Amino acid sequence: MPADQDKLRQWLEELERIYRPSASDGEREAAEWIVGRFGEVGAEARIEAETVHGTYWWPLGLGAALGALGGWLGMRGRRLLGALFGFAGAAGIAADFPPGKRPLRRLLPRRTSYNVVCELGPAEAERTVVLIAHHDSAHSGLIFHPALPKIADRLGLIEGKDTSPMLMAPVVGGPLLAGLGALTGRRLLAKLGALCGLGTIAAMADIGRRETVPGANDNGTGVIALLALAKRLVEEPTTDVRVILLSVGSEESFSEGIKAFGERHFPELPRESTFFLCLESLGSPHLLVLRGEGFLKMHEYPPRALALMDELAEELGIWLYPNLRLHNGTDGLEPLAAGYETAALCACNELKQPAFYHWPNDVSANVEFDTVADGIRLGEAAIRRLDQRWL
Repeated sequence: MPADQDKLRQWLEELERIYRPSASDGEREAAEWIVGRFGEVGAEARIEAETVHGTYWWPLGLGAALGALGGWLGMRGRRLLGALFGFAGAAGIAADFPPGKRPLRRLLPRRTSYNVVCELGPAEAERTVVLIAHHDSAHSGLIFHPALPKIADRLGLIEGKDTSPMLMAPVVGGPLLAGLGALTGRRLLAKLGALCGLGTIAAMADIGRRETVPGANDNGTGVIALLALAKRLVEEPTTDVRVILLSVGSEESFSEGIKAFGERHFPELPRESTFFLCLESLGSPHLLVLRGEGFLKMHEYPPRALALMDELAEELGIWLYPNLRLHNGTDGLEPLAAGYETAALCACNELKQPAFYHWPNDVSANVEFDTVADGIRLGEAAIRRLDQRWL
């Protein structure tokens, strides 16, 4: 049954009006709103509060500052101390990228984030399907300016490429250069590393001081997809799989919400009988299933999960933008790295980017609701197929 696009639009317009930074009172308000909408379609949901840090600009900025200090010390002949600071900054940044351990965050303040969990289907089922979206929204920043992908396209960095650029390479590379420059006594390397570190600090400070965007596409579309799927699953329940509809908080602070969910629930979700499907930014023109993702290391999605989604899309007559990989991270990265059968259902524009990414015009008026509806159809088809037979 096709999704009611008028209802999808109404839900999205309501959600985008909630100012909802990661781990904030607004994020809690959004979580309560989602619980209420689940209740309206006959599905009971709960909120799980988790302790997180709530940003990524502070840990990355801290690591960059260590690198810049290391480069400065190296230029002044303090080679061992400069190398120590530079390499410590690089290691801290690299470990902060999902699905890392994130040691720098232990030095930073903590706040409360709010995950929404809705469980449907037979509670005693041996198999589980988990669908993930997130309800917090992102800070903007000059590095997200929509002109930059267009410039990259003119430079030939997008056409013919199936993998997005490794945008975080300079962030971790600055402290690494500073450490190498200090260790070897090469002032130019140390200086370049220090300059890269200062550039990262400036970029992170810009992001931190910006307002949060409405987040209609990223990722209000995933949230309303969960609500539509809840309605369908209440009307026609599964018989052999339990379905968890999960809307996490603090995705925009490097997937802290799904990491906290994993620490709480992965031990009770067997890898051999649990399937994760991440729904991310479904309101761009072209639906796709990611082939892999990761900030520095590329984590490939498992062949069986990809085959399932590709087969179902073909059966439904849904065209998927082919063979894209992301040097970034969705909430699918945590269960993927934990060894689960996982797929990430996303959408992109003609520049292979999420439309209106982290920019103030990420509003419901710019969302492609036909793509959202196709994403809902494909998500439901995956649930129904896994209810009939496992992978």
